[in-house]
Amino acid sequence: MVIFKHEMKQGKTALIVWTAAISFMIGICIMIYPEMSSQMGEVSDMFAGMGSFSQAFGMDKINFGEFAGFFSVECGNVLGLGGAFFAAMLGISALAKEEKEHTAEFLLAHPVSRAKIISGKLFAITAQIAILNIVVIAVTVFSVIAIDIDVPVKTLALLFIAYFLMQFETAAVTFCISAFLSHSGFGAGIALAAVFYFLNIVANLTEQAEILKYITPFGYTEGADIIMNDAINGKYFASGIIFTIAGIILAFWRYQRKDIL
Repeated sequence: MVIFKHEMKQGKTALIVWTAAISFMIGICIMIYPEMSSQMGEVSDMFAGMGSFSQAFGMDKINFGEFAGFFSVECGNVLGLGGAFFAAMLGISALAKEEKEHTAEFLLAHPVSRAKIISGKLFAITAQIAILNIVVIAVTVFSVIAIDIDVPVKTLALLFIAYFLMQFETAAVTFCISAFLSHSGFGAGIALAAVFYFLNIVANLTEQAEILKYITPFGYTEGADIIMNDAINGKYFASGIIFTIAGIILAFWRYQRKDIL
């Protein structure tokens, strides 16, 4: 619990900044929807006919005139990419920062096992990601009420669940990488999140690259697929679960055997 509280206190500023920024952008996107909805039919047709660009972002499968389609593209990209960056930042710095900031010796000198240290940090990461998503959901609900429109609750719930799971998977993978580092890997974490995002874009462009969706956690956050099937893709999600569990197990294994300098 001490480790958890310490991590939450250390990450408070970053959590507030990222949560405020993402929530604000999503709130603005939702608030302008009524002004844009009357033009969305033409915009949807235009995007659907833009070939590879439309395929890359799934815009050839959805209707921009409907709130779910608008939300999945405009707000979904904000929460998806922004949330992935935040999760990667949390994961990649969780374990490596102790050596970088020379606080590992002090931490390990206390009567607490390395397993408890890892668990406390992992719980703190999970809590921060959960707080981010809870605030975003709250802002979405209040914004929808403010513009007074009917929304497909189940579809939005599935989108939010998918984004949360994607962020946690990204955090788990970068958390694993952090256990192998002895210095700051902030740039590597952000870069990995960006790579995950672009792998999904490549996978959308051609069926030959569809296998990439089993690698990137963005594979099961595809708004167009969730809207069309009214469900999260089970195959890609199962792959994500495997990567998440493997990342956490490997992080525990490595950190408990690591020489802390």
